[in-house]
Amino acid sequence: MTVEECSDEVLTAVVPASAAGERLDKVLPRIFPPYSRSQLQGWLREGRITLNGEIPAARLAVCGGEALRLEVPPPPASDWLPEPLPMPVVYEDDHIAVIDKPAGWVVHPGAGNASGTLANALLHRYPGVNGLPRAGIVHRLDKDTSGLLVVALSEAARTELIRALAAREIKRGYLAIVNGCPISGGTVDAPIGRHPRNRLKMAVTQSGRPARTDYRVKERFRAHGLLAVTLQTGRTHQIRVHMAHLGFPLVGDPLYGARLQLPPKPDAELELQLKGFSGQALHAGALGLEHPVTGKTLSWQSPLPEDFANLARALAADARSDA
Repeated sequence: MTVEECSDEVLTAVVPASAAGERLDKVLPRIFPPYSRSQLQGWLREGRITLNGEIPAARLAVCGGEALRLEVPPPPASDWLPEPLPMPVVYEDDHIAVIDKPAGWVVHPGAGNASGTLANALLHRYPGVNGLPRAGIVHRLDKDTSGLLVVALSEAARTELIRALAAREIKRGYLAIVNGCPISGGTVDAPIGRHPRNRLKMAVTQSGRPARTDYRVKERFRAHGLLAVTLQTGRTHQIRVHMAHLGFPLVGDPLYGARLQLPPKPDAELELQLKGFSGQALHAGALGLEHPVTGKTLSWQSPLPEDFANLARALAADARSDA
């Protein structure tokens, strides 16, 4: 199965009424013109194309008006080039590596990012991952999210990590700073799918895939909160979407965030930190798993990035000064 955090590009469309009675596999190239009929047939077989939420047969006659969803995979790892990029490795053996990804680093090549990604660095340091799908990447972090992720260096590890992710056996803990502050912690249980109007965004939608996020309040400030967040599922942008859905978008989030939020009469340092914070305030600070080959229990912690830590300190100092 595909773990959603290692997200593909998702395209949606509606079958035109003019195609009624035609075979689906003949209609698809007209609906998704960048891709050939053979590519689309292959993705049909892989279950990457759904019709009204179901995986259809290639020979199905369409009626017109059906909703199509296509998950376009990233280019094969063999098309990616190795690059000698600095990469913060916190653990490595013959089967896995754990990377502490800085904010601002894209995980794998895609539109507008053909090089300079984590995948390019992995291919240089671990040439063997060239034979693995996605260069061994089994889950990802958004470009502006910092922190820990595990990479497979062998096929045995890759298969087991994907199974463990699907079974929710890999523990991932995040810290987030949000605008506003929940009164208490809780669980968001709301399906996530592609936004109906903006295909760059995800949204809570009844046609989406099940998504569950647990959160608790670690610190409450005057107009913000520091949350500890854990994932029960791994959907694209899950924490960002669920927090925005609750009315507490992440500070600095360029897609789901609100306008800059300041407490009344903030001190100068806090105003400087909030206005200067770039990207969403989200850090994958904890990772725990059973080694996919040896079975040994392993865990890692990642310290907060400097800008995140500075913002948290400024929020705390501002809250104390107002007490």
